[in-house]
Amino acid sequence: MYTTDLRTKAQKAADAKDTGAKDEIVEASENEARFQARIDDEQFIEPKDWMPEPYRKTLVRQISQHAHSEIVGMLPEGNWISRAPSLRRKLILLAKVQDEAGHGLYLYSAAETLGVERGDLLEQLHTGKAKYSTIFNYPTLTWADIGAIGWLVDGAAVTNQIPLCRCSYGPYARAMVKVCKEESFHQRQGFEIMTVMMEGNAEQREMAQDAMNRWWWPSLMMFGPPDGDSPNSAQSMAWKIKRFSNDELRQRFIDATVPQAEAIGLTMPDPDLGFNEVTGHYEIGDLNWDEFWSVVKGEGHCNRDRLDARVEAYADGAWVREAAEAYAEKQKAKHAAA
Repeated sequence: MYTTDLRTKAQKAADAKDTGAKDEIVEASENEARFQARIDDEQFIEPKDWMPEPYRKTLVRQISQHAHSEIVGMLPEGNWISRAPSLRRKLILLAKVQDEAGHGLYLYSAAETLGVERGDLLEQLHTGKAKYSTIFNYPTLTWADIGAIGWLVDGAAVTNQIPLCRCSYGPYARAMVKVCKEESFHQRQGFEIMTVMMEGNAEQREMAQDAMNRWWWPSLMMFGPPDGDSPNSAQSMAWKIKRFSNDELRQRFIDATVPQAEAIGLTMPDPDLGFNEVTGHYEIGDLNWDEFWSVVKGEGHCNRDRLDARVEAYADGAWVREAAEAYAEKQKAKHAAA
């Protein structure tokens, strides 16, 4: 009876709600500040740590697309295991495809630490909702393509992925250490194939040059669109998910690869290619970004074939997953009984 507060109960409840909302905003702001401070201090963010939802979603998208690319990337090379020119080449290629499967496993596991289900990620891939690297929608026409993929495609992947070993998200960064070691070996294997072919007869050298002509430009587009057309890059770099921009990484790859091609006698399929004495970098002609976006939208040579193959493989492997789950349940019941 002595109060001076003349508000109704409804007004008090609304004011309390507003106060609670304001407190949540302040708390979220403080959490974000601490989160960014940890990143700026080069600390890893771990699965149980607080993180902004956009950060988590960005990681889920990037890591899952990376995982999809690894398992889809098995297809163009797996097609050549039985047709490799020698037993040694068959064994090497088989081991490489097995490595790619392992990379997909590491990356799907890293994505799951962010609270997503692997089955949901695979469903997104199979329905076309999720993307993977456009490079795998090009066909492998000759054995030289396997060399070009190892040298150029895996070389571009290594250039792009080594900085991810210092990604701010711990599980992703740690997975990339092993991935990059194996991808570096794949790159050397591809370069060795191209070197041997360039030391062969005229037909083999022509085959190697043809593969170079077809894979050079798609390999450059693997780094993504130009920085000005990559709206997510700035935020990813602020969060230290990415360490370098698309164009910076592309330039690194060009500067490293052009001398390698010249050393084994390959001609770069770019009449505008030249070395700039002032900048100390190679400069290239214009990339066909219309082709890039066309492949992204599903209009590449092998888009449909790649997805059909993955869906079929997933269906064929259902019995393995069911058996593994049944065994896990049996072991769980056994331990519970003990």
